[in-house]
Amino acid sequence: MPIYLFSALLHLYVGWRLLPALGPVAQGLLLLVLVASTVLVPLGLLARRHVRGPAADRLALVGLLFMGLFSSLFVLTVLRDVLLLLAVVVFAWRPAALPVAALRDGSALAVPLLALAATALGFWNARRTAAVKHVDVPIANLPAALHGFTVAQITDVHVGPTIKRGYLQAIVTRVNALEADMVAITGDLVDGRVPELAAHVAPLAQLQSRHGSYFVTGNHEYYSGAQAWVTELRRLGLRVLMNEHVVLHHPHGSAHAPGSTPVVVGGVADWSAHHFDPTHKSDPHAAIKGAPPHAAVRLLLAHQPRSAPAAAEGGFDVQLSGHTHGGQFWPWNLFVRLQQPYTAGLHRLRGLWVYTSRGTGYWGPPKRFGAPSEITLLRLVTAA
Repeated sequence: MPIYLFSALLHLYVGWRLLPALGPVAQGLLLLVLVASTVLVPLGLLARRHVRGPAADRLALVGLLFMGLFSSLFVLTVLRDVLLLLAVVVFAWRPAALPVAALRDGSALAVPLLALAATALGFWNARRTAAVKHVDVPIANLPAALHGFTVAQITDVHVGPTIKRGYLQAIVTRVNALEADMVAITGDLVDGRVPELAAHVAPLAQLQSRHGSYFVTGNHEYYSGAQAWVTELRRLGLRVLMNEHVVLHHPHGSAHAPGSTPVVVGGVADWSAHHFDPTHKSDPHAAIKGAPPHAAVRLLLAHQPRSAPAAAEGGFDVQLSGHTHGGQFWPWNLFVRLQQPYTAGLHRLRGLWVYTSRGTGYWGPPKRFGAPSEITLLRLVTAA
């Protein structure tokens, strides 16, 4: 199969470049790792084609761990080759300037050690419950009643082979402790179908906030039976927004003189949804159609940041997105901008604020290095 051949070729390159420069013990250990990785990485990716049930999950976990380790091994090997090439050039120009042989041998040992350290730290970062990140979003002419309005955002949890009920339960517990005004789940919740994962997603029914919980689809929902997941999440009490909006009436005043201020919350299907279901074509303009013109804030939930230009044209004030994982682990964060306008954080596009979360879980290798997961608590504040 092509994936096995491709995996073997990449592993052969790493072995060819590192093994000759290592001592016997290190050479034997690295050879063992490379052989195991050559087999286990493709098996982990295709686990459900080979086995079923818990065994598939265990195989996926082992394979994806090796995938994370090999990713760092490969990248660091390429960087080592670039460094050695530069050293040869310098040595040819000034023979006494660099000890090329010592650099070659020392760097060959440093590569697997650094890859192992990054993978171990990345595993710890990925498996811990995401920390809360506080973000203030300044809104011009924000009514006093909405100053301090909070949205708890979770995204890209990827419940599936290596993320189960306990992981999500810890996230829900942490979100509930924030006592937010609303909860937004901006897609890529699952990697699997409803019969396999319904029990693991069930903790979402426990989410608590003043105005409820809202969900939009990500691209991974469409790999997993999007319509079935929409039905299941609605059964759990989440409001799924498919190119539509709701109007929240945020209370203010006193018991003797109660009042409310409207907040529009729109949501769109994933940017790529039309490739799977033409009726789900993402449309921010449809999501805001008919919204009350006097609403003080118009908030859009959109899985991918590249929905932002259409959201700005549609008149939204804030867009909450995910999808990028902040790159998840170095150096892939450097390549996110090839597809998306933003990697992570708060950015301004004309009159629109776009917040891109680094995600609350992870996809593929259980590894986060340089891009920690987050539960985001966004707070609307009056612009200075």
